[in-house]
Formats: sequence, structure tokens, C-alpha cells
Amino acid sequence: MKILVINGPNLNLLGEREPGIYGNETLKSINAGLRQRAEQGGASIDFYQSNHEGDIVDKLHSCRTDTDYVILNAGALTHYSYAIRDAIAAIKIPVIEVHLSNVHAREEFRENSVISAVCRGTIAGFGAYSYTMALDYALSQKK
Repeated sequence: MKILVINGPNLNLLGEREPGIYGNETLKSINAGLRQRAEQGGASIDFYQSNHEGDIVDKLHSCRTDTDYVILNAGALTHYSYAIRDAIAAIKIPVIEVHLSNVHAREEFRENSVISAVCRGTIAGFGAYSYTMALDYALSQKK
């Protein structure tokens, strides 16, 4: 089983960006924990982060033939990127949408996700553990 974790804009600044909302853990440490858990579950895992919408679309396209699950935190692109939404719909790979914060307890614009309808499910509000829950689900689907 091969899993790809994609992180969108500003997630490279985790640990220093608004720690009251996003916590103190860095993206590097989140990825390290996910790698360990994936290996224990017998899966390979890769990581990708970009601050650019088109790069994320390209990554979704390029993984379509060799990836079993995508875990995606699209950051602010969640709320308006129809390009990412259409890329998810086009690749036919299950995508799990994740968010560190509870988007429904924040600004009103964050409550709307244009990608949710084409994702397998959404996990939000549990900090870094949101990623772990998504990974555990993907691992439970191992064939």
C-alpha cells in the first residue's frame, strides 16, 4: 500500500504559525510520526508540500497510477480551489481531507470546503492527530 500526504499553503510554517490555532508541532515532526506509523502498518508513505495551487494539482495528477490513498490538507485552498476539487474527482484515488483546527469553530468562510464532496471523508479539529486518524483509516483499507 502506498500513501501520499499532501500539504498546501503555509503548512510549511507549522510550529511557528499561529501556534494557538495550529499547535507547536512542525510539519517535519508530523511527517516523522506518520512515517513510523505507516511503516508499522506495512505501508509506504511519501510527503509533499506546496504553497502553489497548480503544483498541488500536478502532484494529484502524477500520483494517479501508483498511489492507493491521499491524505490532503489543502489549507486555505480548501475553501475556493475548484482546480484541486476537479483534480481529486479526476484521479479516482480515495482522498481524505484533513485540517488541524476545527474549521467550523473559526471564521465563517472556513466552514465551506469545495473539496469535501469529492473526498472519502473529512477529519478536522484534532491537531496533528487529524493526520493520524486519516492514516489509520487508510491503513484499515489495506487489501
